[in-house]
Amino acid sequence: MIEARHLRVLRAVAATGSFSAAARELGCTQPAVSQQMKALEGAAGTPLLIRSGREMRLTEAGRALVRHAGGILAGLTAAEEEVAAIAGLRSGRVRLVSFPSGSSTLVPMALAEMRAAHPGTRVSLVEAEPPGSVEMLRSGDCEIALAFRYPQVSAEAEAASGGGGEWDDLILRPLLSDRLVGVVPEGHKLAGAGAVGIAELAGEPWIAGCPRCRGHLVEVCESEGFTPRIDFATDDYPTVVGLVGAGLGVAVLPELALESVRTKGATTVEVEPAVRREVVALTLPDLARVPAVAATLDRLERAARR
Repeated sequence: MIEARHLRVLRAVAATGSFSAAARELGCTQPAVSQQMKALEGAAGTPLLIRSGREMRLTEAGRALVRHAGGILAGLTAAEEEVAAIAGLRSGRVRLVSFPSGSSTLVPMALAEMRAAHPGTRVSLVEAEPPGSVEMLRSGDCEIALAFRYPQVSAEAEAASGGGGEWDDLILRPLLSDRLVGVVPEGHKLAGAGAVGIAELAGEPWIAGCPRCRGHLVEVCESEGFTPRIDFATDDYPTVVGLVGAGLGVAVLPELALESVRTKGATTVEVEPAVRREVVALTLPDLARVPAVAATLDRLERAARR
């Protein structure tokens, strides 16, 4: 195998015309240069130098190798510098996938901190709900996936709603426990109530969210003795709140989703039994050791604490 150190010696010999002069240029001994050249000729499988008295000339193979050596060594130096920059967070890329309510609340603060601390690291963002975001992580389409799950939901209901699947093969960073609250029209009879049993909303028309959220809503309601009548389904939280504000139904939404949504015409109430979803950041074990990925995970944790 031809090694970079052998190529450096060959270039020095070609430039200076002798082993002793090459040794002085490289800061080593003449026997060391001789040994390196012998090893290089062995790896190449052909003579690279013609020695005649005090003269030393390159063979055709030697000239070809010298021509390529400059580009090889320059490319290797560039690669070493790029890797060092990535390791030192002077450059690099992190592709982040997040569900919408995480994108509007946790992500902006985390990415602003990343840019301020490591301006050479590029972090991109696309939106996807779990389990799609987790599939993107496993297939190599991102380095970090923000996801959520409902610990109270059975595995059967999770699978039926498009979720399911374990995260045991992934590195999991818990971010926060996100409480779900009821959303009712301002003029609703239960508006202003301290806490509302979800069964008290049994006769209402419902507005539901993403497939996983709908599955979770149905399971919680059925555990309280009724099946919700879902008149509207939308993944867009402002639309949910708008429909509620127009008096078209009630909903249950995560508090995180309401952080960046105007609740005009609607108000929130606590629901019992208390329900929460677990919000996490996921990555692959090998990716967790990449400095830019680790730094982004740290910023997401800090944003969640705030």
